[in-house]
Amino acid sequence: MAIDTIDEATLASWVADARRRSIELYSDLSDADLAVPYLRIINPPIWELGHLAWFQEHWVLRHVLGQSPIHAGADALWNSAIIPHPERWTAALPSRGATLEYLELVGERVRAAISAHGAGERLRYFTLLSIFHEDMHGEAFAYTRQTLGWPAPRAAAAATAAAMAAALAPTLAPERRAAGPWPGDAAVGGGIYRVGAEPDLAPEFVFDNEKWAHDIELAPFRIARAAVTQGELAAFVEDRGYETRALWTDAGWAWRAAAGATCPLWWRRDGDGRWERRAFDRWIPIDTQPHRPMVHVNAHEAEAWCRWAGRRLPSEAEWEVAARGAPIAGNLGLAAGDTVDVGAFGDADSQWGCRQMIGNVWEWTSTAFGPYPGYVRDPYQEYSEPWFGDHRVLRGGCFVTQPRLLRPTWRNFYLPERRDVWAGFRTCAID
Repeated sequence: MAIDTIDEATLASWVADARRRSIELYSDLSDADLAVPYLRIINPPIWELGHLAWFQEHWVLRHVLGQSPIHAGADALWNSAIIPHPERWTAALPSRGATLEYLELVGERVRAAISAHGAGERLRYFTLLSIFHEDMHGEAFAYTRQTLGWPAPRAAAAATAAAMAAALAPTLAPERRAAGPWPGDAAVGGGIYRVGAEPDLAPEFVFDNEKWAHDIELAPFRIARAAVTQGELAAFVEDRGYETRALWTDAGWAWRAAAGATCPLWWRRDGDGRWERRAFDRWIPIDTQPHRPMVHVNAHEAEAWCRWAGRRLPSEAEWEVAARGAPIAGNLGLAAGDTVDVGAFGDADSQWGCRQMIGNVWEWTSTAFGPYPGYVRDPYQEYSEPWFGDHRVLRGGCFVTQPRLLRPTWRNFYLPERRDVWAGFRTCAID
């Protein structure tokens, strides 16, 4: 959606929706639940909630409107750019109740500013930045719940997300959820393609790492019409794929050895020897959902599976070209509460016939995260630049991602060893 098409009412409603969703994602948990032990891959929940309020206050109320800080010393508590991760666990934070009051107060002031000043370009830009930042943290809240084995987000949060998904995409009907496999490859012709966000679409909101569109030459390629499934990954495990050195890169084997990985994260065998996966606090047999996409797999595992299957990961550019024409209409926004079969959403194919390139699971690519030609960082300078080089690009969104956040040019990025996030992969043929 172009930034100049977002009116005041929509902007204010998105502020309220993002805030409500953030609060509801933890509202069913007690204070004792939220006092979690230190983990490198998550943030302490109360700190993260305060960080959301601080970020929106910093960029909208203080940066755009010139208001004074609400809390003295707030920068030292919640500015993630200057607070090392371990110190977030030991900071003298306000109570949960005070943090929630801070969240509500900032949201109210931002909505009041929109009402008083109108949705001018600068106010729209930084308000959208804060909304999308909150949406991304909402996804992090969900994988925190998965990491800690807590129940899935309660129905109220899912219903809120479903309402937003319904407003932006076709209704999620039961017959669209479970459609079995979607086999085969789509053939994409070689040639010169444009990738990245087009400048002439400005002032549409895009992040700095999407700027700007540029030409790239691609050889013809064939890309899977669907993501790799749990059943396909289980076959790799049964074939001793985790123990076969020849299938792994040097970096991948070093990770596997250090992690002691012998199967995907949150997989185990039940009493009968069948594989099952943990989805939040529930264990689900893999053989009851063989056509669900593989999730919680890292780039090293994806590459090892590719070698085993005689395939490869797509480059970022190949993925983006293959996703052309795919609507923002897949499994998104917690509307289904979990992954769905890779063959579901038959009305959401790309122009090449690739299914669910938007939603269900993030998809690893072979491309290191880096700047596009002519890159210039945006005001939120910590968003992209610190992560260039050692992170890997993922594309497409997952079942938790808010629909309003996504577009085919949107780039996600994680370290290649991360497998706690909602990531899977699709593959290309080796010609």
